[in-house]
Amino acid sequence: MPAETWSIAELAAEYDVTLRTIRFYEDRGLLTPERRGTLRVYHPRDKVRLGLILRGKRLGFSLDEIATIVDMYDAEPGEEGQLEYLLTQITHRRADLEQRRHDIDETLRELAEVEARCHADLDSLRSAAGAGAARPDGVPTNG
Repeated sequence: MPAETWSIAELAAEYDVTLRTIRFYEDRGLLTPERRGTLRVYHPRDKVRLGLILRGKRLGFSLDEIATIVDMYDAEPGEEGQLEYLLTQITHRRADLEQRRHDIDETLRELAEVEARCHADLDSLRSAAGAGAARPDGVPTNG
């Protein structure tokens, strides 16, 4: 029974990516479809690798990191080395995201403080204007 294969259009539709995206990954050596003339024929290995590439991108890994991870499966140190490397990369990625979360939280706190001061200053200006305060030239505003 022959192995199932896919065209570039079928893979693109299944993974909701463009043909250009798949060709880019091929140019980078991440995918290696069989060539039948000008037709690209993708095998199960390519399909799995595309899924791993897209998952890696969603998790924020660079293409070089993704390439290292998926290439390790086929070469030394094999699956064990691949998993150890992936765990290390996950630790680094998690630390980076935690730092970004901290930075975002700090920025949101600072924005809230500035916003509260602006509202207070605006309220003060409006209440002073409503009470007939003098303009900078000394002329009353209500009168």
